[in-house]
Amino acid sequence: MTQYDGITSHLRELDEAAEDWKRYQSISLADLKADRDKQHMVLHALLVSIQASIDIANHLVAAHSARRPETYRESFAILCGEGLIQEDLADQLSDLAGFRNVLVHVYWRLNLDEVYGVLQEDLPTVNRFRDLVRAMLRNRLSPE
Repeated sequence: MTQYDGITSHLRELDEAAEDWKRYQSISLADLKADRDKQHMVLHALLVSIQASIDIANHLVAAHSARRPETYRESFAILCGEGLIQEDLADQLSDLAGFRNVLVHVYWRLNLDEVYGVLQEDLPTVNRFRDLVRAMLRNRLSPE
């Protein structure tokens, strides 16, 4: 088992959840507000996507840094500090990590307008991170 096996497993989770996220973008805000099942589907896809991104970040931090994050948000800051991701991406992913905490800890008070905004706007951030990680793995695993 290599240090990258955990990352590839989380990438598979991210792929599946991101596909769901993309599909759910066709749900209207009115439908999201009116249909509890759609709310659960959307929240699950967002949560799994964001959590898989966090888990990947933590694997990368463990492999490339002596620092240890105290929060999920900090994982992305460390990756940026190590030169593995760009600052704007780190900021966007940190915001999603904060949103993940809201999903998990205060889901009963969720603002569905905010959830809908994340659903419609933030998938490119997750996909950008996923593509960057895939490129890192290709570069590290391919012979020179």
